[in-house]
Amino acid sequence: MKKSLGSKTIVYPTPVFIVGTYDKAGNPNVMAVAWGGICCSKPVCVSIALRKATYTYGNVIEQKAFTVNIASQNYVKQVDYFGIASGRNTNKFEDTGLTPVKGDLVNAPYIEEFPLILECKLVHSHELGLHTLFVGEVLDVKVEEECLREDGNPDVKKINPIAYAPGIREYYSIGEFLGKAFSIGKEIKKP
Repeated sequence: MKKSLGSKTIVYPTPVFIVGTYDKAGNPNVMAVAWGGICCSKPVCVSIALRKATYTYGNVIEQKAFTVNIASQNYVKQVDYFGIASGRNTNKFEDTGLTPVKGDLVNAPYIEEFPLILECKLVHSHELGLHTLFVGEVLDVKVEEECLREDGNPDVKKINPIAYAPGIREYYSIGEFLGKAFSIGKEIKKP
């Protein structure tokens, strides 16, 4: 039997996006965003949901661009810090010793040390209530070469991304391989 928990912000797993932006003065900033994901395949787009009160919200509005940085588990403390400190009050890059790099295609910084980067151009925004949903068209995906498989695709185990459990506010690692998508389900399908 299932127990009703009511309306809550719980979806498992929740990706941990580190969103990079520049402020009006050109200072790099990053913020941990758990409300986001792929939202379109053609054109390739991701969505992030931000509260207006965040420093990053104003930066996205101003620059019309952002990066999505996927950290490896080695950076879980820095990732958490990006979610509890505000760029209004401190330089998070200086605080953590991480390196900002200007995006090649958008006016937004990415984090050199993180293995997977998406450069995004803002294409839509939608007010939802407490949050605004921003949709960014992914203009480029950058992956550390050592995190690629032989077929040229990113290797999730080598990237070693962080997953977030919003109901209990905890970070987790990615688990074991279970099967090939669009394939193992064919075992159920009748001929």
